[in-house]
Amino acid sequence: MKRLLFLFLSFAPLLGFAQQVLTLDECYTLAEINYPLAKQTTLLEEKTKSEIKILEKERLPKIDLNAQATYQSDVIEFPLQIPNSTVEPPNKDQYRATLDANQLIYNGGNIAANAKLKTAELAAKQQQIEVNLYTLKSRINQNYFSVLLFQEQQKLFISKTEELSARIKEVNTGVKYGAALPASEQILKAEQLKLEQQLSQINFDREKMLTNLSLLIFQNLDTNTTLANPDILITETDSQRPEIELFNLQETQLETSKEVISKSNYPKILGFAQAGYGNPGLNMLDNSFQDFYMVGVKMNWNIFDWGKSKAEKQAVNISKEIVSTEKETFLLNNEMQQKEAESDIKKYEAMLLKDSEIIGLREKVLQATTSQLQNGTITSSEYITELNNLYEAKIDQQLHKIQLSLAKANYKVIKGGSN
Repeated sequence: MKRLLFLFLSFAPLLGFAQQVLTLDECYTLAEINYPLAKQTTLLEEKTKSEIKILEKERLPKIDLNAQATYQSDVIEFPLQIPNSTVEPPNKDQYRATLDANQLIYNGGNIAANAKLKTAELAAKQQQIEVNLYTLKSRINQNYFSVLLFQEQQKLFISKTEELSARIKEVNTGVKYGAALPASEQILKAEQLKLEQQLSQINFDREKMLTNLSLLIFQNLDTNTTLANPDILITETDSQRPEIELFNLQETQLETSKEVISKSNYPKILGFAQAGYGNPGLNMLDNSFQDFYMVGVKMNWNIFDWGKSKAEKQAVNISKEIVSTEKETFLLNNEMQQKEAESDIKKYEAMLLKDSEIIGLREKVLQATTSQLQNGTITSSEYITELNNLYEAKIDQQLHKIQLSLAKANYKVIKGGSN
C-alpha cells in the first residue's frame, strides 16, 4: 500500500495539478514563430528593400571625375601657311581634367520592371518559407498525439491500480480470517507490481515525447504539462495548402521576368554634361590651358539582338510549364493523401462503435467476477484475467480515440487552411 501511495503521488501532478495546459493550435503557432527558419521572412524583406533602393539609384545622375596627361608622337599640322596668320600646331604633351554628369531620362520602364520582379521574387521566397514551416505540423501531430496517448493511458492505469488495490484489501481481510488463501493475495500483489512497472514505463515514454515536442515548439515542457484533446471539425473545402500559393507566385515571378526581358530592349535616353579644364581645350588650335563645357542628349537602342530576347522568353515559358506540371503532380498526390486520411477517419469511427459495446460487456463480466472473488468462488488469477480484459478494452478504446483525432489532424494538415 505504501508503494501504491508513493506511485500515485508521483503521478498526481499530471492528473490534478497541471501547471500548463497546451493545445494543438498553440503548438502550431509556437513552432511557426520560434523556428529559426521563420526569421528569414523578415531578412528576405529587408534584403529586397535594399536591392530595390539600389535599382532606384539608377535614376540619379552619375558624376565622374576624370583626368589624364598624355604625350603623343605626332600632332596635326597645316601644310600651308596662311598670310598674316600664325597657326601653331598642338603640343605633343596634352592635359585634361573633366567632370562628367549623366542623367537617365528614359529607359523604357526597365527600373520599374526590375523592381517589380524583385517584389515577385520576395513573395515566392517568403511563401517557400511558409511551405517549409507548414511541414512542421505533421511532426507536431505525431509527437503531440503520442504524448496525449500516454497521458490518457496513465489515467487508465491509475484507475486500474485503484481497482486492484480495493481487491487486495478485501482479500487481505479474507486471509486474516481464514476465508482466503495467502496465495490469492500474493497473486494480486504481483499484478500490482506489474502495473507499477507499466506506469513507470509510460511515464518515461511520455517524457521522451514531451522532450521532442519541446524542441519543435521551443518551449520547456515538463511532466506538469497537460495536453488538451482537440475537438477537430472536418469540413468540405477546397485544398488550401501553401504549396498551391507557392506555385502561383512562381508563375507570377516568371511572367514578370518576361516583362523585364522586353523592357531591356527599349531605347535609353540620357542627358549629359561635361565641364573641364585642359590644354588644349575644345579649341585644338589654342595651345593654352582653357576651361570648357559641353551639354547634350544621347540615345542608345539595341535594335537587333540576334533573337536573344525571344530565346530568353521561350526559356521562361518552358519554366512556367515545369511549374504547372509540378502543381498538377502536387494536387494529384494531395488528393490521394486526402482519400487515405478520410479512410482512416472512417475506420477509427467504426472501431470506436464496437469499443463501446465491448467495454459494456466486459464491465458486466468484471462485476460478476468481482462478486465471485469476494465470495471465494473463483481464484485471484481468474479475477485478474477479467480485470485485464476490461482495461485492455478501455486502452484500445482510448488508442482508437487518439488515432481518430490524429487522423483528423493529419487530414486538416493535408487539406490545408486553419485548424
